[in-house]
Amino acid sequence: MSSNKQRNALGRGLSALLENSSTDITANESKPLHSISEIPISQVQANPFQPREEFEETALNELAESIKVHGIIQPITVRKLGYDSYQIISGERRTRASRLAGLTTIPAFIRLADDQGMLEMALIENIQREELNAMEIAFSYKRLVDECSLNQEQLGERVGKNRSTVNNYIRLLKLPDNVQAAIRDGKITMGHARAIVSVDNPDEQQFLFQKMMDEGMSVRQIENLVRSAHERKETEEEDKLPEARAKKADLPAAFVEIQKTLTSKLAVKVKIRADERGRGSVQIPFKSQQELKKILDLL
Repeated sequence: MSSNKQRNALGRGLSALLENSSTDITANESKPLHSISEIPISQVQANPFQPREEFEETALNELAESIKVHGIIQPITVRKLGYDSYQIISGERRTRASRLAGLTTIPAFIRLADDQGMLEMALIENIQREELNAMEIAFSYKRLVDECSLNQEQLGERVGKNRSTVNNYIRLLKLPDNVQAAIRDGKITMGHARAIVSVDNPDEQQFLFQKMMDEGMSVRQIENLVRSAHERKETEEEDKLPEARAKKADLPAAFVEIQKTLTSKLAVKVKIRADERGRGSVQIPFKSQQELKKILDLL
């Protein structure tokens, strides 16, 4: 892969930082801009903004064995803190494995970044290159929004995701701690989590999570359960309103049958409103663009 393709794969925000010659404090030294330099591994410090909290020991040992045979295939990226001090921007896992492999030097791109720029670079680099779990991605996205002053649209551009995908990850942080832990540990999927987080009440979220764990429910099953809960709640709220009860009672029998047919066909609670002349409206609710597309396809 060419160097241009490698830079493009990093994401628009990160590649712009790396390609800016003003960020390279080694320009006046013996190391040319964009070159790879061997630096003493003892002079490399960990990145305080590293989003990954855990490194699996077996995987690290396997990478260390590979490094012993093949060397470092992908250089790390560091910023220079002083004459003989560097801090990792990306490549924490490779650095740890290199130490296990007994290396004394490591190939690195040397850059300069202030703390905010470094945080953005580190988070984006790790999101792009590491196999983070969904919760680590969620925390990384949230930090980019909060600490780097990015809105979700800007964040999506940085990481190559659309705004809805970014939002789906960040919403996971609203879930109870035990549900977040289950996502982190791979006990439930992102699909399960998205269904649960669509329910606002924490007690209901806990109920759905426990039921799903006890019965081994699929994503589709939990989605149907959530949909049914939403529909029951909407019906209960409507039935409390006198005008809603009156309209429901006054709906002609023919319209009632049509309403039932549409509700069954579209798998959502269709509502028909009609007056004595037969004029009215049809309301078809949807909870996402995907669900709307599905309804349109059925229509």
